[in-house]
Amino acid sequence: MSVATSTVDEARVLELAKELLAEFPPNKVSAQEFLGAQFDKGLAWVHFPVGHGGLGANAKLQKTVNEAIYAAGAPNPMMRNPIGHGMCGPTVVEWGSEEQKKRYLRPLFTGEEVWCQLFSEPGSGSDFAGLSSKGVKDGDEWICNGQKVWTTLAHLSRWGLLVVRTDSDAVKHAGLTAFVVDMQAPGVEVRPLRQMTGEAEFNEVYFTDVRISEKEMLGNPGDGWRVSLTTLMNERVSIGGSIPQKGSGSIAHAVKTWKSLPEDKKDAASQDELMKLWIRAEVHRLTNIRANAQRRMGAPGPEGSIGKMESANLNKAVYEFTIGLMGADGMLYGSYEMVRPETAMSFEGIQKAFLRSRANSIEGGTTEVMKNILGERILGLPGDVRVDREVAWSKVPRN
Repeated sequence: MSVATSTVDEARVLELAKELLAEFPPNKVSAQEFLGAQFDKGLAWVHFPVGHGGLGANAKLQKTVNEAIYAAGAPNPMMRNPIGHGMCGPTVVEWGSEEQKKRYLRPLFTGEEVWCQLFSEPGSGSDFAGLSSKGVKDGDEWICNGQKVWTTLAHLSRWGLLVVRTDSDAVKHAGLTAFVVDMQAPGVEVRPLRQMTGEAEFNEVYFTDVRISEKEMLGNPGDGWRVSLTTLMNERVSIGGSIPQKGSGSIAHAVKTWKSLPEDKKDAASQDELMKLWIRAEVHRLTNIRANAQRRMGAPGPEGSIGKMESANLNKAVYEFTIGLMGADGMLYGSYEMVRPETAMSFEGIQKAFLRSRANSIEGGTTEVMKNILGERILGLPGDVRVDREVAWSKVPRN
């Protein structure tokens, strides 16, 4: 299917959405079949190129598509494959070869192949560019060794977006290279990391002499930092930049809990606190609308850090308040038996949401990192002192 960019407007995407719903009614076909048809019609990511799940259209038209199909009961690809859909897909389309785009994007969108993001390490979380996992070239392959940590849904993933150090004599940002890695390849070991929710949504992943074809490189050797920025900016938008309906999300859980209280428990002080949180949630929603309007085709900038930072702070405050409304009942939390979940960040009750929300200020970049980005890139404040900026990674002291 080919649609000229000049003809792709709101009317056209609505027409295509209606065609999709008529040809593949969500209540009569499987989620995988519907999502495959959505991809083929260019309605997966409308701003992606034609033939790769998009129409070459303005990214804001995706909201039009989503509203039309979700109202009809269409499946949401984020539920099965949040890391792939929100972060890895945009990175593959920007940095991948034509062969990689054709191979990976469609099954990523349909959820047939789950993806994970292999960035953080035990010694390089906020300082991601200081990572120590290494890749050594061997003919037309690269041999990778190292350890990654906090890898969401690695236990379900078929593919991973991996960044390793391929030049130890370059400064830390310049010596990185990105690859698509087969999570079932020899030498890849995934171990669960149990959270305080009892789940092991996160994992640590070990790479021992894992061979990756040079064809699976994203960009060129040394492009890893720029590739990772594409992923991280999309991650922050994916986590904190969504535009929900007014009064939905975490604040809806707080309001529902408040309404369920006996009348003698609805004191004026708690009601006032609830209204303050509702206002914060609405300001956050409106700010995301404004940031979304400024965002260009598939390349979010530092404004994604605003939504991510406030989303984390707001969720923690809302669920802390809601647990307080529940009184002693808030301390009751079922079983702590370890579970390796099939989805990430699913809502299964206020107690679990309260515990899970603590991770919001860490995942996708810590709140402190978000403040640095906003201070330096938006407010123009002086940057942190960086004594290793011009020093080869191999010469930087480490523990």
